[in-house]
Amino acid sequence: MDAPQNESFRDSIATINEDGKRAWIFPKKPSGKLYDYRKYVSYLLLIFMIASPFVKINGNQFLLFNVLERRFNIFGFPFWPQDFHLFVVSMIIGVVLLTVFTVAFGRIFCGWICPQTIFMEMVFRRIEYWIDGDRGKQMRLKKSGWTSEKIRKRVLKHTIFVIISFLISNVFLAFLIGSDKLIQYVTEGPFKHIGTLIPLIIFTGVFYFVFSWFREQVCIIACPYGRLQGVLLDNKSIIVAYDHKRGEGENGRKKWRKNEDREALGHGDCIDCMQCVNVCPTGIDIRNGTQLECVNCTACIDECDTIMEKVDLPKGLIRFASEANIENKEPFKFTTRLKAYVVVLVVLIGVLFAMLQLRNDVEARVLRLPGQLFEHKEGNIISNVFTYKLVNKTVKDINDVSFKLKDYDGVIKLVSTDKDFIVPAQGLSEGTLFIELDQSLLQKDKSKLTIEVYSSDKLIETTTVNFLGPRSYN
Repeated sequence: MDAPQNESFRDSIATINEDGKRAWIFPKKPSGKLYDYRKYVSYLLLIFMIASPFVKINGNQFLLFNVLERRFNIFGFPFWPQDFHLFVVSMIIGVVLLTVFTVAFGRIFCGWICPQTIFMEMVFRRIEYWIDGDRGKQMRLKKSGWTSEKIRKRVLKHTIFVIISFLISNVFLAFLIGSDKLIQYVTEGPFKHIGTLIPLIIFTGVFYFVFSWFREQVCIIACPYGRLQGVLLDNKSIIVAYDHKRGEGENGRKKWRKNEDREALGHGDCIDCMQCVNVCPTGIDIRNGTQLECVNCTACIDECDTIMEKVDLPKGLIRFASEANIENKEPFKFTTRLKAYVVVLVVLIGVLFAMLQLRNDVEARVLRLPGQLFEHKEGNIISNVFTYKLVNKTVKDINDVSFKLKDYDGVIKLVSTDKDFIVPAQGLSEGTLFIELDQSLLQKDKSKLTIEVYSSDKLIETTTVNFLGPRSYN
């Protein structure tokens, strides 16, 4: 190949042909040690994802992202709108963690952990291999006419794809509205909840479209992470890399010939079998170097090691390595940039942990009723009116709630409240209250009062308000 052909991959992507039309990728079925490891990781993550909405810790769903009601559970910790700062810190930690991982180990998150890749390669693609066969059979089936066999396989495959897409949509719905509500909707029948059924069908269609047609285009075109890796990676990042020094030699790669002295002829160990390209789920040639399409799935590593074993050459022509390691044999080490990211990550985790420890299970807010100042009453009493809101973040009712003043001898009167004042589990109570103080206790026109909230005799929260009084006290 001449130089312009070698560089042509930079001007286009493997999924688009010269006419600008979709070029369908038919990757060879992977096999090997790393693929087996990836299957184990994928199955564990699939179990985790499916189980997370249905597992509860202290009554809280393990993972919940109820955007409409602004309720979130992260690993069993409930986050309310009042805790939005905690949720933001958690998301920042996630971004920094992903950044650290990328700087150190490249885009391996995409190939091993990303839900898109796991569903595509370990669920839908494996079903396709089971029904349509491996790479060669799939290519022949696509080119063949609409025979009874092709129709049968297409109907079976796409029916299974739709069913799995529907199940995935239900799991995601459990993340959004809660597993209890989802089970209730299923039990009562979907047609009693048309407002939920329609979005469920739409998302089923979206998932089916992504996994049956759009496929690797998500990673290549839609996902911004592939472009971010160009900013985050450096020549010391560990990535799936082709050892061009060993593979090309002095005179480049060459097809394998038995009993040929490749070293004497100046050829490298790459026998140009193209199997690393055939097995790639995004259709790239890893020998061209780091590319945004590469998701570090390691399928090419397994395939190349298999070929090297067959021709009695050392494994590792394609392996996890940095550019510095290939060029200068430099071992992996923590760079100054990576250390800085780790420090930031540790600080953020410490801040989040401290904030979680300081967070109360009950939040009280007492605010002055708009437009109201104060009122004189008999016996030299000054009265102020306030609104209150109590948020219960736990899964148990809070019973026998009462308000008391901490530093002043005064009275708090609740408006229209039953004797047994209850704040419901994961709910709120709100209303109006009056605070009455003797005028002789007021030293200025605005006094700061501390209100304690009790459940029976247990102090559960404190809050402060400004109490207004007359300017003249004598």
